Amino acid sequence: MNSGNNPYGGNPYGASYGQAGAQGNTSVTYNNAASAPEGAPAQDDDNSGSLSALAGFGSSGAAVAGLIKDTTTADFTADVINESRNQPVLVDFWAPWCGPCRQLTPVIESAVNAAQGTVKLVKMNIDDHPVIAGQLGIQSIPAVIAFVNGQPVDGFMGALPESKIKEFIDKVAKSAGSVSGPQAAIEEALAAAQEMQAHGEPDQAAQIYAAVLQNVPDNMTALAGLAGCLFDLGDLEKAREVLARVSEKQKEDPAIRAVEARLALAEQVAHLGNPAELQARLNADPNDHQARFDLAMIANALDKREEAADGLLAIMKADRTWNDDGARKQLLQFFEAWGFKDPATLSGRRKLSSLLFA
Repeated sequence: MNSGNNPYGGNPYGASYGQAGAQGNTSVTYNNAASAPEGAPAQDDDNSGSLSALAGFGSSGAAVAGLIKDTTTADFTADVINESRNQPVLVDFWAPWCGPCRQLTPVIESAVNAAQGTVKLVKMNIDDHPVIAGQLGIQSIPAVIAFVNGQPVDGFMGALPESKIKEFIDKVAKSAGSVSGPQAAIEEALAAAQEMQAHGEPDQAAQIYAAVLQNVPDNMTALAGLAGCLFDLGDLEKAREVLARVSEKQKEDPAIRAVEARLALAEQVAHLGNPAELQARLNADPNDHQARFDLAMIANALDKREEAADGLLAIMKADRTWNDDGARKQLLQFFEAWGFKDPATLSGRRKLSSLLFA
């Protein structure tokens, strides 16, 4: 995807998001010189680690020189064994007569180029060079073997779709601790954005997420993060615009579902009454479960999560069948919106288990 058809390239979220000149953006650093690989050339201070270093990364059309090559039996030690001590090397064993091999080649090359230096790809024609494949016990092709530190560590056979190959590359790179260059810059940027978001700085976090999306439009962490920040900033409409660009398959991602749940809850709260009047109703009649339910919804909207959970649990304790088990169903929706690891979710699940199985 190029800048012409990248929905984030034009920054549809306003000047506050994803522009290197936005306030608060230029001071954020990701790749310090101290963390650069030994022997790497030093970068200018003006560019080292800046958010602008993300520019151009993640474009599937941008091949990096030297990532893909053919090898021979004589060169295998240098091209694979020795090189894998610097970074993971994928070896694609193939043959000219193999149809699935021809199908795999453009897909794996695209995935390796998109990884921007995370791994290298070495191709070996087993018709011309059968010895290595025989030593590794390869009996069918295409076969791809990942080498790390001079040893085969993982692999797959057959012509997989590009999404699966990308997952394989990510797995190998992370297990080898070899994420570097553009991929490292993106991951560090996302980590910084998540930390800002967690510390109540959604505006600055949104800038970083949007910058990542300008370069990697389908990054799920950035998509969910930007939508979540926009929600926190009260711009629900733009949060929906971000989620509208997510494919049906991507909507199954837990982070995406969490933001969608928050939006759904916000829509429900918009139709609720005055909290003072609801509390008065509840004081007059402790069995007014609808009033207690609406107060729980409002408490959640005000980020009083423990209070919201306790209100729904109180309804369940008094009348489990109320509104077709509506209190429990709503509580589960809260858990999904808050996230599995949220303290309120963990506490609420414990209380729910105690109530259900006491």
